[in-house]
Amino acid sequence: MQHFITDFILKHGYEAVFVLMVLESACIPIPSEVTMLFGGALANATFVATVAGSHQHLNFLLVGLMGTLGNLLGSWIAYAVGRIGGRPLIDRWGRFILLKPHEIDRAEAWFVVRTFISLPAGVAEMPLGTFSVYTLAGCLPWTFALAGIGYAVGSQWDTVAKYFKPATYAIAALILIAISWWVLRRLRAQKRDSAPL
Repeated sequence: MQHFITDFILKHGYEAVFVLMVLESACIPIPSEVTMLFGGALANATFVATVAGSHQHLNFLLVGLMGTLGNLLGSWIAYAVGRIGGRPLIDRWGRFILLKPHEIDRAEAWFVVRTFISLPAGVAEMPLGTFSVYTLAGCLPWTFALAGIGYAVGSQWDTVAKYFKPATYAIAALILIAISWWVLRRLRAQKRDSAPL
C-alpha cells in the first residue's frame, strides 16, 4: 500500500494527495499518515533531490490545502451515505446486527454532541454546515501537522510513518475488542430474553 501511495503521489503530485485523502475520508482504508507525510516530504527540496527520477517538488501550503480539501470532500461523501441510507438501513437491518431502536436514538444524540464522524453524523442528520465546520476544524490541523512532520524529517518520513503503525494497530485492536464484547453481551441478552419462563 505504501509503495502504491508514494508512486501515485510522485506521478500525480497535488492531484494524488487530493484523491487519496478523498478516499481515506470516504471510509476507504488509505492511510492519511503515509499520504500527508510523503506529500510534506516532497515539499522539502533536499528530500526531492534524493528521490530517483522525481520531478515533483511540491509546495508545502498546497499539499496541506489539497489534503484538507480532499478530507472535506471525502467526509461529505461518507456523510451523504449516512444521511441518505443510514438511518432507514439501520432501522430495517439493525436487528440483524443486534441493534435496538432506543440504542440507535441514543447513539445519534451522542455522535452529534461528542464527535464528528462522517457516517454517524449523516445518520443523525447533523446540519451540513455545522458538520463541515467541525470537519474542517478537525482535518485542517491534522493534515498540516502531518505534512509539516513530513517536511521536517524529509527522507526519514517513512521511519516516522512506521511509528504511527503501532498506535493505529492498538486503536484498531481496542475497537475490535469493544465490538466483540458488545456482540457477546448482546447475544447473551437475546438468549436470556428468548428463554422460556
